[in-house]
Amino acid sequence: MGNTQQKWWHKSVIYQIYPRSFNDSNGDGIGDLKGIIQKLDYLKKLGIDVIWLSPVYESPNVDNGYDISDYRSILSEYGTMDDMNKLLLESQERGIKIIMDLVVNHTSDQHPWFIEAKKRRGNPYRDYYIWRNPAADGREPNELESNFSGSAWEYDENTDQYYLHFYSRQQPDLNWDNEEMRNSIWEMMNFWIDKGISGFRMDVIDLIGKDPDKQIKENGPKLHDYLQEMYRQTFGKYDLLTVGEAWGATTENAKLYSSSDRNELSMVFQFEHIHLDKIPGKRRWDLKKLELTELKQVLSKWQYALDQDGWNSLFWNNHDLPRIVSRWGNDGEFRVKSAKMLATLLHGMKGTPYVYQGEEIGMTNAAFDSIDDYIDIETQNIYQERIKAGYSKEEMMKALYMKARDNARTPMQWSGEPGAGFTQGQPWMKLNPNYTSINVEEALEDKDSVFYHYQKLIDMRKHNKTLVYGTYNLLNPDDESIYAYERILENERLLIVCNFYEDEREFRYSAAEGMQTKILLSNYEDSSLDLNIVHLRPYEAVMYQLSKKI
Repeated sequence: MGNTQQKWWHKSVIYQIYPRSFNDSNGDGIGDLKGIIQKLDYLKKLGIDVIWLSPVYESPNVDNGYDISDYRSILSEYGTMDDMNKLLLESQERGIKIIMDLVVNHTSDQHPWFIEAKKRRGNPYRDYYIWRNPAADGREPNELESNFSGSAWEYDENTDQYYLHFYSRQQPDLNWDNEEMRNSIWEMMNFWIDKGISGFRMDVIDLIGKDPDKQIKENGPKLHDYLQEMYRQTFGKYDLLTVGEAWGATTENAKLYSSSDRNELSMVFQFEHIHLDKIPGKRRWDLKKLELTELKQVLSKWQYALDQDGWNSLFWNNHDLPRIVSRWGNDGEFRVKSAKMLATLLHGMKGTPYVYQGEEIGMTNAAFDSIDDYIDIETQNIYQERIKAGYSKEEMMKALYMKARDNARTPMQWSGEPGAGFTQGQPWMKLNPNYTSINVEEALEDKDSVFYHYQKLIDMRKHNKTLVYGTYNLLNPDDESIYAYERILENERLLIVCNFYEDEREFRYSAAEGMQTKILLSNYEDSSLDLNIVHLRPYEAVMYQLSKKI
């Protein structure tokens, strides 16, 4: 196990809930906290240990709750603080922990701090945000761009200065240089820790060290100082799980975040594998086919780099990413087989797996045929920008079908009833039309469903030490169709073999000589036990356990 100190979250599987789309308890078409409480027994059955709750704070909802106007209040659409307290209590009774989304790179422009900051240059809250004078020609202070397209600077007429926003102009960036502002953040974090949450998922945390004058966005010079101060002032006193979203993470700086002796975070989300189906140097809308050899190289790099030092988070999906079965699987004839294959491939690795709501039943991308059905601000912006730049409507709709964030945000499909069992009312967002055939009710009735495959994988992590702590070893790195790897701990070995495509393939494994072999999990009922030559059918995925014969 090397120098990895054993932590509770090493064996955990985390389930992300996007509250607006999870379950609506009152018929207004919007998911809510009471709706989550109603589904806790379902999550208990699935076997997950932790819920990551996307933002439920007070918000104007310009960016689906990632624009917070009050960190200590619950958005009324979601319920009340009493509902939140009840969710914490009911989860705890079922052995499920909750981590909250922490959004502290920016606030909403409706936050009292920013309302004060805009009043005048000398306002005590002015320095909670980042203001700069116009350039000599009156234009933006520099070339920094917003991640939602356009300039990252917004002019404020009242005080004749620009403020910085790396996202929507209604999401002004906080000034982490300001100690008073940081102390306000620590107080807010401790408020939630005192309520009994078990940690934080930290939104775009690698931006808080920004240096706008040098045009540094990610991994700024003071980033790790701030994280260490955060650790000392808040969660470091407790045994909590913290995961930082870091789009600019590398294997080197991931160790800075997550090595146990540095007192920063438990782990980070890195996104290197997520960029592999876009044309290099372009944006994610510029599509290219995924090369399996590249995926193997990237995932293996992270497995090797953090084996002894740091910890990996394992994910295919979240609220910002398209559904993996449509993206890299086959959401038609082989939807169930490929969803199970992708789950086996990921959950067999070393790290903490994250399951995004609906992933466990193989929900697919939403094949909307009108731009009006996509309601995400980023999608609308990029569509308009690219149509103006000369892209065809067909090209853009194809890109949105593959990559739009709304693919993950269509309401959860609980049943084939009208409203998909998500709501008695009109859903806030159009349902994926396939909810009549892909839903929880169907999945629970079918013993071969994607759901029960996830249930087994989640259960194995609780009981199989090799799955949690075994060393990772990639096999056949140049094979363009099969992803195979080992996990090794003492005298036991797991072998995970996945056919990534629908063409049949053969796999040979000579290291099985003299070992007892059994199948722990497969997405076919009759997978081969003879490892000298394994015939792999479309999307076949098998997890073998090999132990020395006694």
